[in-house]
Amino acid sequence: MSTTSLRHLAPAAHERIELTDGWELARTPPGECDGSDGPESRRWRPAQVPGTAAGTLGDDSGDDDFGNIDFDAEDWWFRTEFEAEPAAAGEEVVLKLGGLATVVEVYCNGRRVLDSESMFTAYELDVGDLLRGQNTLAICCRALGPLLEARRKPRARWRTKLVSEGNLRFYRTMLLGRAPGFAPGPAVVGPWRPVALARRRGLVPECPRLRARVLGGDGVLELSLRLRAVSGARLPSCLAVIVDGPTGVHRGELSVETDRQGAAVAVGEITVPGAHLWWPHTHGVPALYHVMIGDREDPLYRGHVGFRQLEAGTELVRDGLDLRINGVPVFTRGAVWTPLDLRGPDAAEPELRRVLGRVIDCGMNMLRVPGIGAYESQKFYDLCDELGILVWQDFMFANLDYPEQDPDFMAEVEREVREILFELGGRPSLAALCGGSEVAQQVAMLGLDPELAEGPLYGNLLPALVREADVQAPYIPSAPWGGELPFRTDTGIANYYGVGAYLRPLEDVRRAEVKFAAECLAFANVPDEAALEALDMPGGLTVHDPAWKAGVPRDAGAGWDFDDVRDHYLRLLFGVDPVALRSVDPERYLELSRAVSGEVMAEVFGEWRRAGSPCRGALVLWLKDLAPGAGWGVLDHRGEPKVAYHHLRRALAPVAVWSTDEGLDGIVAHVANDRPDPLVARLRVALYRDFDRLVDEAVEELELPPRASAERNVETLLGRFVDVSWAYRFGPPAQDLVVLSLEREVDGQPSLISQAFRFPAGRPLAVRPASEIGLTATIGASAGEPPRLTVASSGFAYGVRVTIPGYEASDDAFGVEPGHGRVLALTPAGDPGAIPAGTLTALNLRGRVRIAAPEYPS
Repeated sequence: MSTTSLRHLAPAAHERIELTDGWELARTPPGECDGSDGPESRRWRPAQVPGTAAGTLGDDSGDDDFGNIDFDAEDWWFRTEFEAEPAAAGEEVVLKLGGLATVVEVYCNGRRVLDSESMFTAYELDVGDLLRGQNTLAICCRALGPLLEARRKPRARWRTKLVSEGNLRFYRTMLLGRAPGFAPGPAVVGPWRPVALARRRGLVPECPRLRARVLGGDGVLELSLRLRAVSGARLPSCLAVIVDGPTGVHRGELSVETDRQGAAVAVGEITVPGAHLWWPHTHGVPALYHVMIGDREDPLYRGHVGFRQLEAGTELVRDGLDLRINGVPVFTRGAVWTPLDLRGPDAAEPELRRVLGRVIDCGMNMLRVPGIGAYESQKFYDLCDELGILVWQDFMFANLDYPEQDPDFMAEVEREVREILFELGGRPSLAALCGGSEVAQQVAMLGLDPELAEGPLYGNLLPALVREADVQAPYIPSAPWGGELPFRTDTGIANYYGVGAYLRPLEDVRRAEVKFAAECLAFANVPDEAALEALDMPGGLTVHDPAWKAGVPRDAGAGWDFDDVRDHYLRLLFGVDPVALRSVDPERYLELSRAVSGEVMAEVFGEWRRAGSPCRGALVLWLKDLAPGAGWGVLDHRGEPKVAYHHLRRALAPVAVWSTDEGLDGIVAHVANDRPDPLVARLRVALYRDFDRLVDEAVEELELPPRASAERNVETLLGRFVDVSWAYRFGPPAQDLVVLSLEREVDGQPSLISQAFRFPAGRPLAVRPASEIGLTATIGASAGEPPRLTVASSGFAYGVRVTIPGYEASDDAFGVEPGHGRVLALTPAGDPGAIPAGTLTALNLRGRVRIAAPEYPS
């Protein structure tokens, strides 16, 4: 049967039936069953589709040890029965398969209708003549393991330790789940994207192309849409277009023409006078315009566009990704994205929205979809458009020497890339397209010909398809990229792990002169206790337990892991012996470990974000853990923030203050206002001795224009030399705590916008009782209003953690300035009827401070 690629078009006039019910799963040895309906003699179990074999088995895998199942070692059968009549006159019925992993056969009523070797391709199959009322659909995912063992040509010109089996280069499938160092499993196997049946009459729209541009102060929208008539349906001579957005409703018309291939195409252009521009959320409002083609009540096509101008700098090879959006330089910051759950990579919209909400709250404005994963769903990209999150999109290639001389392989890649470019091409969130991850670096580090990284795939096919699609985003052949050797940090686009895996001091961040970091700052970030409960450690929480180590990333073949990296900075910044500390006080070890990676990340981003830095953006590796434990994520496997997240959130906030230590030149305060409105605030600097006695203070009234920044030397603000950084060391430090506060006046009182701390003589790690620090907490509440937590302290409280079951505080792991306080919003995060009460802890506090429940007025 012929197949047609299609990803998401589903006009309202057509009936779409989701095939989600009645699915079963069975497993067989490789090749044992060649029947069309799967094995009959084996036990079937209920399955979820869209889903995977691992998602169906979960932790309840019968007599098997789920953690040791090799999902590539067996055949996996999915089947269901459904009711559907054959196609009627003037109608077509198609089976829509959103994504099948990986080497797959599809049978409909015993007829083999599809063979696929790509999990990245969607299909439409005409099954109208095969249906018979009561129908059976079977999907067999053949064992990939035996296929990988076969010798294939051409031989690889290089090998990588990223995966254990180099022949994965011949198959279009996800490397996550097959990367032993950081994502060993489970492998994604099964119908991981939706399966549906569509009945169609009349016109079928295909290949929509919307390109929104800004011309002067107006938005110009170019549209084209292929039309296919089912069973001789009449083609119209024109189609109406409605563009509805912040500036009202705008109407136009598309003329229906015949293209060179003889297909009917509706084409046209519509102008939106004075269009509101789309901005990343940190810099403005991500204004969207909804587009309907055809009748408004029952359109052929629904979509949206955003009008924005994007420039990426003239010399990507030299200067990295230097984004200007609507003419404004944007410091892009964010993280590498991974599927939310390898057992079910096609996340539902509510869960995507929840996790992307964390991205927004953290001040991140870019996510990278990496070549080791999978293209995300339409839901994901829609939400990035809506929420104002920029997308760096890799094509799904990483590290391997793909068979770019094989015409069949290249034809499959071309089909795959055309699909994703139809999905992404006109989206305002799309900021960069990248050939893949670490291919050029792999070639260069092995001393091979650099041209291997710019051959038929990365140098010809991919950029040609990007140009053909008229995508308004730069194409980068690989990441890292640029310079004589692409893995050097001072040119082009870097993967920066100087601070991190390579144990460099914090000063290396400035020395490295990073222009843009497509990956950086990988740490084994320790989650909170609730997340660690998912680890099976019968003897109690132990950092060197095998269950703990299973969640810690490592480079394959290395004699160290990322726990060791974190421990290095624990010693460097906090001056403690990690081995001794975890031996005698494991709870304290975990508290400091949670804090140290976040403090390092905040310090690095402060260096990169300052006005004098050559860096224009950086992406943390990565956003969310794939499994329980101390993974690279700043969110744990449940999507909940780790301490590192809170440090990043303050460092990346659109309006923020932070500092850098300039040695003999003192301490410099940096203020950023990324917002579209002027900032009227005051910058206050306060110096304390013994962490609680004020010795000096100065205030400057600030007026910052929109999307601007400022720098102030602390000693210039004070009006005198005080050796604020304790660099000259003429004697003991005159101050051991420097507090920088950005405040605005609300109802005659100062209200904190942002705050940062610096410790010239070291961090205050000596624990003291609450009575000495003077740390208190109260919850205020009134009927109908959300509760608010007020934290106050007479001395400096360092690394304050808030624990209130059923609630989430608007900040955590923060400091409290001596004699001041913090007011935090409390948001229900569990039982909506829970009464807020809990405890405070701090890194320099002995014990806990009780937070009493509020007394609500009667």
